Amino acid sequence: MSQSLGVPLRGGHEIVRRIFEPLGYAVETIASQLEPEFPEWGPSPYVALTLTGHTRLQDLLTHLYVLIPVLDNEKHYWVGNDELEKLLRRGDTWLPAHPEKQLIVSRYLKRSRYLTREALQRLLVEEPAAVLEEEEDAPAVEPAPAEEPAPTLHQQRLRAVLAALKESGAKRVLDLGCGEGKLLRLLVSDPRFEQIVGMDVAYRSLEIARERLHLDRMTEAQRTRIQLIQGSLTYRDARLANFDAAAVVEVIEHLDPARLAAFERVLFEFAAPKLIALTTPNAEYNALFPTLPAGELRHSDHRFEWTRLEFQTWAEAAAGRHRYAVRFESIGPEDPGRGSPSQMAVFTRSSSHDSNPGFPST
Repeated sequence: MSQSLGVPLRGGHEIVRRIFEPLGYAVETIASQLEPEFPEWGPSPYVALTLTGHTRLQDLLTHLYVLIPVLDNEKHYWVGNDELEKLLRRGDTWLPAHPEKQLIVSRYLKRSRYLTREALQRLLVEEPAAVLEEEEDAPAVEPAPAEEPAPTLHQQRLRAVLAALKESGAKRVLDLGCGEGKLLRLLVSDPRFEQIVGMDVAYRSLEIARERLHLDRMTEAQRTRIQLIQGSLTYRDARLANFDAAAVVEVIEHLDPARLAAFERVLFEFAAPKLIALTTPNAEYNALFPTLPAGELRHSDHRFEWTRLEFQTWAEAAAGRHRYAVRFESIGPEDPGRGSPSQMAVFTRSSSHDSNPGFPST
């Protein structure tokens, strides 16, 4: 199919190719003069754009809905959270993988730094790990006999978190930043967990989790035990209230440092579960990964990675501010000088802590 239209263009013809060609379109643009009879007036801000390709009409309309305002790049109306949500909804199936997503998001949201940062955070969570994909999936210990493959680092991490949840006696559990549902599958398979809620900022990740959990094939009794919700860990959310325990697995390092105070309040003050199992990479161990250049973080979306001392300092301070006790565990093979690749803090709420000071009881 071929579609021609006149569009506003600010920033040059190269931008048109950068945003449309990765979607599979052949692009042709024809410039025009502002007024042909008066060439000294200069070029028109509009061009004739022809897109050629094979795609569903629904997808074409979605691409145009998002990208025409990007080409215009002028603020004709107030841009707020509703526009951010429209962008994420319209771009959920294609924008996370687009090589120019930062340009698209920034222009669509009219260069609002706050909204752009929030949108990119929610989109980038869906990206696969760029550097340590092999290390995360490879055995984290010496190979076991062939009949019993050694667990990967991520499997060890999930098992450590699951053990902490079981030990606490929790029945109602949150998986915050649940991603594609790997921990959720373990929780659902254990009948001791009576209510399970998985929350993530990325709608696409929740869709994948829903498919992998086979929610559509569950019995009614199984289906009532689990719920998937979209939300951000830096905003107060009443849906997180009154749970026994929360798992936060390799999530905190994806947050901007400036948002850590908001995250802390949401988790410890407003949600305030009785137990929190929180894991994060140990930056000291990075030097032992052969494919990780010195000074690089393990994931393209990590905003920081803590040493053991930095993690313990933050965790102990947060625990003290919110009347929790905290203990630490190592996850993965232990190096004498650098510790283990992952580290976990297990927070236990003090009995003097109000049951839920941030939300009304339900």
